[in-house]
Amino acid sequence: MVPARGTRWFVGALAVLCVALIGSSAPGGRHSGRTAPVEPARDVVPNRVMTWNLCNPCKESNVHRAAEIAALAPQVVGVQEACVRDVEAIREHLENLHGLVYRVEYGMVLHKRSRCGGVPWNPGEFGQAILSAAPMTDHVSVEYPEGGSEDRGYMAVTTEVGGRDVRVFNTHLAQRRQESVRAKQAGVLATEVTRHDRAVVLGDFNAVPDAPELSPVWALAVDADPQCRPARGTAGTCRATTDWQSKFDYVFLRGVTPAEHRVRPSRYSDHHLLCADLDPV
Repeated sequence: MVPARGTRWFVGALAVLCVALIGSSAPGGRHSGRTAPVEPARDVVPNRVMTWNLCNPCKESNVHRAAEIAALAPQVVGVQEACVRDVEAIREHLENLHGLVYRVEYGMVLHKRSRCGGVPWNPGEFGQAILSAAPMTDHVSVEYPEGGSEDRGYMAVTTEVGGRDVRVFNTHLAQRRQESVRAKQAGVLATEVTRHDRAVVLGDFNAVPDAPELSPVWALAVDADPQCRPARGTAGTCRATTDWQSKFDYVFLRGVTPAEHRVRPSRYSDHHLLCADLDPV
């Protein structure tokens, strides 16, 4: 028999051991109850922004998607055709496998089980998301009044890129062969972008550079590629961002100067990764 005093000591020691074991095995992520921010094990490129259509429901591995983003390590990432559960998984992999710590905001416009899984009474959320290594403020999520064949919208946050605050928009316009709908959506977006002297507009616009419906955006912003313009004879110099050799994805800049841009084809989406380094001045 263990004396009563010894029993109390044994139970107390066991409780301390259990707490220590549970604490050390708790998973990471925003649902882990962290009280302090995690320091990144690896630096992002502070003046780099990126846009990528994830191609849902393509059922690609989020481990691979995270690796594609990590290879470029942008300060800000805008993704489209994104499910919340996929973005959460990508964010976890970026931190746990690549040492890159991002915050996240969402611009979801659909609850759709066929896109994002879930149960019939609680289907997954589908739309856009922005990942940023710096804090984000003034988050808004707006659904376009007319979405075409599928609800579409834009989101915006204020965050830091290259050491300066900038308003970052992320959008996905209506599908191909819906030009009139895209024109209305581009007009709504342009009205909001014009309110800001410094803005970065990311997204899948589902239109080539000289498509008339993009004219409201071209009127107030430039492409990250200075050679890519909608004027006759120059749109053909824009690098394709899709597997079908069209430029549908953009990094539009307002009040911000581009320094360098690149297009990175990926086997994990029918869209390429498009990133731009911005002049911090």
